[in-house]
Amino acid sequence: MSDTVEKPSLIEVEAGQNVAKKIDVAPALTAESFAHLDEKKILRKMDMRLIPMLAILYLLSFLDRGNIGNAKIEGLQEDLNMSGDQYNLCLTVFFFSYAAFEVPSNLLLKKLRPSRWLPTIMVAWGTVMTLMGIVQNFSGLASARFFLGLTEAGLYPGCAYYLTMWYCRREIQLRQAMFFSAASIAGAFSGLLAFAIAKLDGVAGLEGWRWIFILEGIATVAVALAAYFLLYDFPETATFLTEEERAFVIWRLKYQGNTESHDIQVAQADEFDWKYVWAACTDVQIWVNIFVYWGIVCPLYGVSLFLPTIIKGLGYVSSTAQLLTVPIYIVAAILAVVVAYFSDRVGKRAPFVMTCMFAILVGFIMCISTSNPAVIYAGVFIATSGIYSSFAGNIAWLSNNLAGGYKRSAGMAMQIGLGNLGGAFASNFYRQRDAPRYILGHALELAFTSAGLVAAALLTVGYIRANRKRAKILGQGGHNEFTPEELSSLGDRAVTFRYVY
Repeated sequence: MSDTVEKPSLIEVEAGQNVAKKIDVAPALTAESFAHLDEKKILRKMDMRLIPMLAILYLLSFLDRGNIGNAKIEGLQEDLNMSGDQYNLCLTVFFFSYAAFEVPSNLLLKKLRPSRWLPTIMVAWGTVMTLMGIVQNFSGLASARFFLGLTEAGLYPGCAYYLTMWYCRREIQLRQAMFFSAASIAGAFSGLLAFAIAKLDGVAGLEGWRWIFILEGIATVAVALAAYFLLYDFPETATFLTEEERAFVIWRLKYQGNTESHDIQVAQADEFDWKYVWAACTDVQIWVNIFVYWGIVCPLYGVSLFLPTIIKGLGYVSSTAQLLTVPIYIVAAILAVVVAYFSDRVGKRAPFVMTCMFAILVGFIMCISTSNPAVIYAGVFIATSGIYSSFAGNIAWLSNNLAGGYKRSAGMAMQIGLGNLGGAFASNFYRQRDAPRYILGHALELAFTSAGLVAAALLTVGYIRANRKRAKILGQGGHNEFTPEELSSLGDRAVTFRYVY
């Protein structure tokens, strides 16, 4: 969060399939140049064509990584003769390959086009998921989970970054929440689907949990094939927008993040250079934000991987435990969208993220303080609602504060990739020998969320101080010491850039 400064550059569009006319957005353009356009109408057109497909992709992603929790209570662990520690190791290994491939995947996304890259990795992980249905032992399941993490790594950071190539800072959290809430729906759908698929137990000589993997993997491959034709690439090539609308969308994105003064227009750099990747690797705000991310994602994976087991441990049979997860996820999805709407409307991130993280704390305090099934269920309900609302907010928060296409791409992949190592931690929080209270697991969730809240507070203070310092420099004409090209290259370190908090 240093106080140096970024350049307007032409938008270049590579020739390709379904590519619209090349557009040059000149620095001379201003908001008045597009005053006659209906911005809300354009946003609605984008929402209708982008969000539903992304939501379906992420629903399948979250469904496929979390369905092992449903398979466990249908007999997976017993049928493969695994110990509780071996089962947890199968969960853990997923996150190491998942974290390692996220930054390379995001850099490839822009080079290879979203409509090609995202469906391709979907086909790969759908195939791995299907093959998980025929594993015969611990080593087979662990290997399959490793490759599932490798192939699935690019989907979420890719989708999150993809949205920043279409929507401005003040609009992004609602869209992030709309497609991320698909993860919440996936949690509900997973319970319902597992309940239904488990009835196939014995068909073709296969156990019910095997059919969960096989059928959900086949569904993923089928949707991926359709996505090759239904995903749009970039605003520059969007055939559903007019040429003028495309120019407007591109202009908005290039000049977002600047000071309120309309006399100072600094475009965000969009050309590839390794210095932008290095800038992300050395940016303190990303590393601090990872602790915020851990404070949210550890509870997220703790809930998604172990919720059916936790509820079953309260004395319910498997089928009832699957169904009792449904209302938790449905409410969490609705609240995530509501919180995102108001966060975008007031243009603030920290108050909403931190309030929702306090809800996570309240939920796990309820879980750890009693053995009453009703109170524990209510605690998980509250914690899950806080998790999904704060997760979308934190992703939007960091993306708002990274300027330049490739720095944002690398930075978001670092946040999500390293942040998802929290999933490796959480995979070992809920040990079988700690059932049914799981005091250690709940305590660790509380510890990570508390640390995340401290990190969020530090970020907020840092952003406020940086903005005040930059305003003072700008008032003294400090920006005149830089050329537009230098200001553009500096991105979010430019004195003209304002952090969101």
